Amino acid sequence: MDLTDAIRDDVFTLISRCADECNTTAYVVGGYVRDFLLKRPLPSDIDIVCLGSGIDLAEKFAEAVQREEDLVVFKNFGTAMVPFGNLQIEFVGARKESYRRDSRKPSVEVGTLEDDQKRRDFTINALAIALNGELKGQLIDPFGGVAHLSKGIIKTPLDPEITFSDDPLRMMRAIRFAAQLQFTIEEETFQGICSQAERISIVSKERVSDELHKIMHTPRPSIGLRLMFECGLMKLILPEVYALHGVDEVDGHQHKENFFHTLEVVDNVARRSGNLWLRYAALFHDIGKPLTKKVDPQQGWTFHGHELVGSRMTKKIFERMKWPLGQPLSYVQKLIALSSRPAALTVENTTDSAFRRLLFEAGDYLDDLILLCESDITTKNHQKKIKFLENYATVRKKLAEIEEKDKIRNWKPPVSGDEIMEMFNLKPSKKVGMLKDSLKEAILDGVIPNDRHAALKFLKEKFKTLTAEVNTDKH
Repeated sequence: MDLTDAIRDDVFTLISRCADECNTTAYVVGGYVRDFLLKRPLPSDIDIVCLGSGIDLAEKFAEAVQREEDLVVFKNFGTAMVPFGNLQIEFVGARKESYRRDSRKPSVEVGTLEDDQKRRDFTINALAIALNGELKGQLIDPFGGVAHLSKGIIKTPLDPEITFSDDPLRMMRAIRFAAQLQFTIEEETFQGICSQAERISIVSKERVSDELHKIMHTPRPSIGLRLMFECGLMKLILPEVYALHGVDEVDGHQHKENFFHTLEVVDNVARRSGNLWLRYAALFHDIGKPLTKKVDPQQGWTFHGHELVGSRMTKKIFERMKWPLGQPLSYVQKLIALSSRPAALTVENTTDSAFRRLLFEAGDYLDDLILLCESDITTKNHQKKIKFLENYATVRKKLAEIEEKDKIRNWKPPVSGDEIMEMFNLKPSKKVGMLKDSLKEAILDGVIPNDRHAALKFLKEKFKTLTAEVNTDKH
């Protein structure tokens, strides 16, 4: 197949000329070729394989584009990288690899183009286009990658069990490509993942997380998450999510199948938001249920407190997966902890105080919290779904009205702790904390408006009361 059109860009003309000067043959391989054939946006990372030294070719290219100072060489791996415009070009000599059982870092030796294509993870990533020489512009496809692209199939070039045992991260990559491209993993390849799933333990959490994040970023994360569940990787990587699977029955009472419900919630969020951590909040929002489920003779299954339990469990997941423990963790934890609160506001005669408290506690996360709650509606009863969404629309309107009036969201006390100490000649003490808490509660309960004048008046009265109580206790 002639793919000259794929290599008309200036960067390939330059690489071709440099390859001629190095007396070698160069090929563009992998993701660039795959995405060109799929008519997808082309990647900014381009892989170049040459017959000989990839480092020598990279040095020649860096000199040609006057980027010698930006050349990065990895001698141990025989690779080098050179930036070119918005692109990152990686050069490597064709090689063959062998692996030890306890490591995904291969032993490498010089090989042919065919050897190099054999070491690729999937047939659709083993495609190469010659950049110079007699075959310039020709596609080299020894494993039927083009046919697999047209059929939407993920398949390994060689025995899948060996492929995944050698580098277990490829199992996550197979699932990620299936989710991104909405392809099917070929049956023998998928069975290879199932049989080698335990090998994922030798892969760093950072590399696993990178693939998991890419799955979560896809338009329908449930595709990848379901595949992880079916092959056994979910149980090993996110056992808290895996534990949601299954339905228990006691005395005729059954609870909802929470795993597949959760996948629906994640997809619902993904349709409305590209926020990665909001998607994770959806994935984890029910993980406290397996630990809190009980059967009540009247109510059936209950999951009291599962939100707070799930919020605490989330920190352990972040620590285990090496995810950031700052704002992303606090964001996900807060959304999970508050995930049942908006539903409680949909009942009639809910007090304004309840709305103020949610505004106060959710702060900047309020809109995402309501989106999560709306996404949690997975009923197949169309009329019920409409009713639930109407209820949340009413909650949104009421929250907006109260915020407009009371300015509680991201609330800061109209009188600071320092001012309280100065007003009453106090040092940092329990009494100062009591005055601050009393002021906050009075505003949230609507006892006083959220303004400085009312706050000062309230604090003076409260201070008198506290002082009188202390004097009474002394007597």
